Amino acid sequence: MQIKCVFFGKNISGDVMKNRINLNNFDIHTDLVIDNIDNIDKNSFVTNEDYSDSVSVNRVVVDEGNSDILGKKCGKYITINFDDITNFEDRELVGKVFEKEFKLLLKDLNIDKDSECLIVGLGNDNSTPDSLGPKVISNIMVTRHLFLICPDQVKSGIRCVSGFVPGVMADTGIESSDIILDIVKDIKPKFMIVIDALSSNSIDRVNRTIQITDSGIHPGSGIGNNRKEISKDIMGIPVIAIGVPTVVDIST
Repeated sequence: MQIKCVFFGKNISGDVMKNRINLNNFDIHTDLVIDNIDNIDKNSFVTNEDYSDSVSVNRVVVDEGNSDILGKKCGKYITINFDDITNFEDRELVGKVFEKEFKLLLKDLNIDKDSECLIVGLGNDNSTPDSLGPKVISNIMVTRHLFLICPDQVKSGIRCVSGFVPGVMADTGIESSDIILDIVKDIKPKFMIVIDALSSNSIDRVNRTIQITDSGIHPGSGIGNNRKEISKDIMGIPVIAIGVPTVVDIST
């Protein structure tokens, strides 16, 4: 099949356009480590596990030896891939796989069940592809106020959790990292979870991938708008970043 387009009154077939467009001239941004490992020898630092025909996990360890190649900060990156989240069975399985991988990461970071947690939702609630973080915060169960007001009535097994949406710099004029750091210094959580919408260089990964990493996050990096990072190096506590790709570069 050929696609024909009209440029300045001239018909240009799809295969001619393909020859004329060199994507090497474009800086295609991605937040996903999995996007950067397709063309390199990855046997030494990547493991894969299939949970079904449509749900799988890639685990990537980024260290000083491959950080420059992958273009990512050192840390563990877990990528959950799935075909169709609207399928009930896949949705249930993805939830179970996420829970398993997240618990393993908490264990690796020596975070116990009683450690206080701050959950931060990055992004802009007024922009659909950037609203993941704020929407997650509106759906979590925050409990810190209960521990402050009536700690004797909190049931065993419930973690002390606080949630916060710092907004975007275009609205506040303040770096999200600076706002979050002040909150961390004030309430002193033991670890942090940061939720954000991500960018991919593959349309196939949009809304079909979940990335979990202990390396933290650079807000806006996926669209070339680097802001101050949110990581253990800055915050002084473990930072787990969870994201779903919702956008791709127009050159993709």
